[in-house]
Amino acid sequence: MRRRAIEATLVIVLAALVGCASKSFADSGPTPAAPAENGKQLWRESTAGTAAAVPTQMSLAPLIKQLKPAVVNISSTTVVKNPHRGLRHGPGGGDEDDEQLFERFFGQREPEEFHGTSLGSGFVINAEGYVLTNNHVVKDATDIKVRLSDGREFGAQVVGRDAGTDVALIKLKNVEGKLPTVALGDSDSLEQGDFVLAIGSPLGFRESVTFGIISAKDRQLTGSAFDDFLQTDAAINQGNSGGPLFNMKGEVVGINTAIISPQIGSGIGFAVPINIAKQLMPQLLKGKVSRGFLGVSVSELTPDIAEGFGLKAGTKGALVQGVMPKSPAAKSGVQPGDVVVAVNGRTIETAAQLTRAVSAVPPGGKATLTLVRGNDKRDVQITVTSRPDEEAIARGENNPEEGDEENPGGSKAGEEKLGVRVAPLTSQVAHDLGLENDQGVLVVGVTPDGPAGNAGIRRNDVILEVNRQSVTKVEQLASLITKMKPGQVAVLRVARGNVAQFVAVKLGGADKK
Repeated sequence: MRRRAIEATLVIVLAALVGCASKSFADSGPTPAAPAENGKQLWRESTAGTAAAVPTQMSLAPLIKQLKPAVVNISSTTVVKNPHRGLRHGPGGGDEDDEQLFERFFGQREPEEFHGTSLGSGFVINAEGYVLTNNHVVKDATDIKVRLSDGREFGAQVVGRDAGTDVALIKLKNVEGKLPTVALGDSDSLEQGDFVLAIGSPLGFRESVTFGIISAKDRQLTGSAFDDFLQTDAAINQGNSGGPLFNMKGEVVGINTAIISPQIGSGIGFAVPINIAKQLMPQLLKGKVSRGFLGVSVSELTPDIAEGFGLKAGTKGALVQGVMPKSPAAKSGVQPGDVVVAVNGRTIETAAQLTRAVSAVPPGGKATLTLVRGNDKRDVQITVTSRPDEEAIARGENNPEEGDEENPGGSKAGEEKLGVRVAPLTSQVAHDLGLENDQGVLVVGVTPDGPAGNAGIRRNDVILEVNRQSVTKVEQLASLITKMKPGQVAVLRVARGNVAQFVAVKLGGADKK
């Protein structure tokens, strides 16, 4: 009886779901124009109309019939030069070159180039024939063919692509007749558990449809700061790449992009949120994507550092570890130790979110950063510059030979709590370590498994600050640490080479009153 009750409940839920989806599409009327570039509509936004509802059906067929015509199959050809063509064997390899050997064994001359093909999917976003897909589907393509569900086939050319997010925009050539289009939705509004549909050409099977849910958001796959994938259990396979992921309103909320290897797991697919593609669209139309750049190094704000800074429990944001000289951030007064909690009014909880939010601002544009500095919260407006193609952030690693670990001129005050031995940082030592200045206190010894050692502090690191107070003398460090109780968190700003970052150290030792 219980099993029958559960089955009946599931039937009712699915019926309601499909009914809502059908009604949504039935209600869709003419939609307003999306933001335009040079007077041209870039994509069609979805809106609710007032048409009569379609009767509830126990099928997703009405929704699929509406969506499928705008989903396309993409085949691309790439040409790779033969790297071995005309090369001779090394000494002792015989008198024949590679071309002669190839001809003797295979009966034909070795080709000068190799042709490869790849299959993927995409979707038409406007009547002019613009199609969104993945960068890896059309990368290095010399010939692109796009096939619609009604059998029409068009050539296409790449308009713009972005390797960082794996998004590409292509345009159909010589468009004839009316093109079916899809509406772009709001991927930010998605929640874990929302139902989604994937349509594409997995393994060459055109117009295949799979159904599932949003399993998770903000997934990281490659370690790139631009990773921000939707995870879904709607089946995705090779050939689905570039195809749309729809919500139950019939709006595209993602671009299907990657899968976990079947050997590792199944039912795990990933899609680029459609809002990322919408942000990039104006730049993709120009053929090149340029990202905003602040000139800061950031990390996660850990609970220990938040506690050491005296921030409210549960405070989240991106911790500024360093600021590049003469960078946009430096010119606007951003300082190491600032915590970025919002960009242009949008909440920031992680370092990656800050990078993506700033990157979405075109170079020369304005970004308003909401900063927390101690007990003060302020807004800072910054004019961002163009992000370097390759980030070259110096991470000075010094590993001088082991030598005398005596500590003349040092102080044992606070040593028990930190687990370090320190000495004055002279100009000569700073020069030998490749430091730009001689500010701070030199770490000459670290207690194994001590508080500082467990926090990652090493010999030859330089302590610049304790709890946001500058330290230039050993006595200053000792005084600041001895005022704190064992178990409290000391936030040290530590330089290694010419890169400084904040490190939270939970003090040890006995509380001597």
